[in-house]
Amino acid sequence: MNKTVGFIGSGRVTRFMLAGWKKVGKLPQTVVVSDANIDILNNLKAQFPEIRIAPNDNAQPAACDIIFLALHPPVIKDVLTQVKAQIKPNALFISLAPKLSIKALSDILGGFQRIARVIPNAPSVVNRGYNPVVWSPALTATEKADLFDLLCALGECPEVPEEHLEAYAILTAMGPTYLWFQLYELIELGKSFGLAAKDVEIGIANMVRGAITTMVESGLNPAQVMDLVPVKPLGEDEATIKNIYQTKLTGLYKKLKG
Repeated sequence: MNKTVGFIGSGRVTRFMLAGWKKVGKLPQTVVVSDANIDILNNLKAQFPEIRIAPNDNAQPAACDIIFLALHPPVIKDVLTQVKAQIKPNALFISLAPKLSIKALSDILGGFQRIARVIPNAPSVVNRGYNPVVWSPALTATEKADLFDLLCALGECPEVPEEHLEAYAILTAMGPTYLWFQLYELIELGKSFGLAAKDVEIGIANMVRGAITTMVESGLNPAQVMDLVPVKPLGEDEATIKNIYQTKLTGLYKKLKG
């Protein structure tokens, strides 16, 4: 790709997107990343020597052809107000954050409309991400092509209604965190039971793939799926776990949509 790519923010999302592109040889030729934290920037540069870092200088990535906004919602308005003059009229601006709509971003940017929103998913690091995207009506199919090429290198990138993005933020972006700690605990238990680390990892990975496939392809309803295994060691704790999901995630969703 000949277009320059900028990241305003060098945190986890930037890191796993760069890693996914590099893994399949799709890392753009010119990548500029800014951040106020020089240590995070230096660590990113050590992992990706190809990139250019811009400590405390958001104007540099803002002047690129494709700009990724990788910041948390509370600081976005102030940052964009500072850099909007650096954004070229023909640039493509992509927010990786929930909460702020395309209209809200456009208003902050003084009416700039070449905007997309993406909810990034950590498995993009191994090109298995699920990264829903929403396009501004101002963008044509041709103008979307460069970004679409970048996103597809990271995994699936379905186009969804903008009002659904916050739901995807809860379910797909944060979803791995609900499962990973449990799966790592199962791996440790397997090793404590005498299984070799590689064997238990293979077993858990296949179990998870099979469990998901059963849910979506078996034609069974949830009760029938749950009834396939007669022994349920955590059965008495299911209500408590479900309540945690309902309380924590519903509350967070309302906050994002508020």
